[in-house]
Amino acid sequence: MSTSEMLGKVLSDLGKIGEIEASAIATRDGLLMNADMHVKGDPETFVAMSATMLGAAETATSELNKGIPNRVIVETDDGKLVCMGAGPKALVVVLTAPEAGLGLILVELTKAAEKIKKLI
Repeated sequence: MSTSEMLGKVLSDLGKIGEIEASAIATRDGLLMNADMHVKGDPETFVAMSATMLGAAETATSELNKGIPNRVIVETDDGKLVCMGAGPKALVVVLTAPEAGLGLILVELTKAAEKIKKLI
């Protein structure tokens, strides 16, 4: 199985949780590596802006000597976006349904990030 196929499997497994409408893996500078989108939208823009958001949060917290954030969560009336680093070279991002509870999603997203870190 190729690396791309293994990354696709990580996203497919995340999608089985339910309430995840989109997920993607990107490089830290926002280049799309793999995506599983169940909503309208451009996956390249999705990951590019998510990488920018995570990078900005990392800069802000490290500037204040508070370390690197574990994740960035954005909540809207229409859903939740969660972006998490997956090692020094990648990140993983999901978009959930608005009513989604984040408990299980965060646990599984952390596991997915560890798998991605080992693959890349």
